[in-house]
Amino acid sequence: MQPPKSGWGRFRRSGELPGEPLSEQPATPAPKTETAPTSQAANQSGDMVVTHTPKQDAAGPTTDSGPAPGGWAAQQVAEELKQAETSKPAAEEKEKAAHSEKDNEANALKTKIHRRLLEEMDMRSIQELEPKQLRTQIKAAVNQLLTEENALLTQTERERLVDEIIDETMGLGPLETLLRNEDITEIMINGAKTVYIERKGKLTLSDCKFKDDLHLMQIIDRIVSRVGRRVDESTPLCDARLQDGSRVNVIIPPLALDGPTVTIRKFAKDPYGIQDLINFGSLNPMSAELLKACVFAHLNIIISGGTGSGKTTLLNVTSSFIPNGERIVTVEDSAELQLQQDHVVRLETRPANIEGKGEITMRDLVKNCLRMRPERIVVGEVRSGEALDMLQAMNTGHDGSLTTVHANNPRDAVRRLETLVMMAGYDLPQRAIREQIASAVDLIIQASRLPDGSRKVTSITEIVGMEGEVVLMQEVFKFYQEGVDENGKVIGEFRYTGVRPNCLDRLLKSGANIDESMFEALI
Repeated sequence: MQPPKSGWGRFRRSGELPGEPLSEQPATPAPKTETAPTSQAANQSGDMVVTHTPKQDAAGPTTDSGPAPGGWAAQQVAEELKQAETSKPAAEEKEKAAHSEKDNEANALKTKIHRRLLEEMDMRSIQELEPKQLRTQIKAAVNQLLTEENALLTQTERERLVDEIIDETMGLGPLETLLRNEDITEIMINGAKTVYIERKGKLTLSDCKFKDDLHLMQIIDRIVSRVGRRVDESTPLCDARLQDGSRVNVIIPPLALDGPTVTIRKFAKDPYGIQDLINFGSLNPMSAELLKACVFAHLNIIISGGTGSGKTTLLNVTSSFIPNGERIVTVEDSAELQLQQDHVVRLETRPANIEGKGEITMRDLVKNCLRMRPERIVVGEVRSGEALDMLQAMNTGHDGSLTTVHANNPRDAVRRLETLVMMAGYDLPQRAIREQIASAVDLIIQASRLPDGSRKVTSITEIVGMEGEVVLMQEVFKFYQEGVDENGKVIGEFRYTGVRPNCLDRLLKSGANIDESMFEALI
């Protein structure tokens, strides 16, 4: 007969636990003996008997009747799981410590090689080389130093270390990797160990880190010194720019409590054009055609929007419609505009020196540019009393001027201009200020950053005059938001409001290339 397939009867020898080799015995009852008490269990079939001698085994105590089915195995599995759960955090900590130790060794090696590089190379002579030649020489020198140090590195680790040392020597250290990534639009450094980036309108924490606050301060000094500015305890705030025009803001202790804080607003290496904005969905082709005609016809335009809404990008795109033969003078707090015309004069403010003297403000530059025979005045942003000088320039023969202002909507932009004019220090009547605005400004373009991170032109509004104490405005194009999809992306459409632009006759008389029937067909 076949042996039973369940229970402890499948093991054919006495006194041994599962997991030990099996041995066959005759299918006859075992004789009783007086030497050791045993327990006998006869199978119902009568063809097999399993005898078990009670004993204390390493796996645990046993009884005459044997352990319950599955009890020993379950206990062993539970103990193994418990040991695994206990050892897992320890293993993770050990691995983390190993990575930290490896990073420290890599940083120490990089610091040592960098120090030797600065000591052994003639930095004055190599600075006269072209960037490609300079990079080649530094790379060869670093590889030679690594060989002398007998650094045990893989080819990948060696290449990465060489790149990091070159970036540290020629560029901005850890920031170079982020600056080369064209998908990143903003870099926010909150102390040496915390760096956030903006990609496609969303903020994420990056792997970029500085060794310490001193290392970060060295990079900051390298940035601001290139544009003739400084950052120290006496001047802990600074606005600067990178070589590609990217805007940089720096604030350091004691004002920044968590260490030096840097915000870098990156700009594309290839400036965006109007077709790029159409492809992004920032505006539609009809509104783009209207903007192009308004710039050509010398309308005064103000671009309004909040922080990070894309005002500067939109100002760059709008100014690209200025004909190439005109003289353009730009006035900026920190030069970041990327005008593509040939005849451009760029002016930039200057902070006070260490003695508190020599400051040149936006008002000073706006006043001065009126004496430079400009055909177009482009002011990066009006923040204070220069708004009055800008409005006066628009009203005194400098049509076609462009500027930006912080505001949430076109109506708020008018109120904001009114407030900024009051900051000029002149006690002007409110009605006189509003008349200046209504006479000087022709068009307000509202830029907004939507909840999904996208940037859109949400309104194109025309100023048509005054009625009593109120500045009259009419909206020509507007973005209508209908909702959001399952991915959180805003659903909407940029539409024509049905109002015939009041400036359309002026556009047609100037020779602007615009189809008048375009607006009539959409009513």
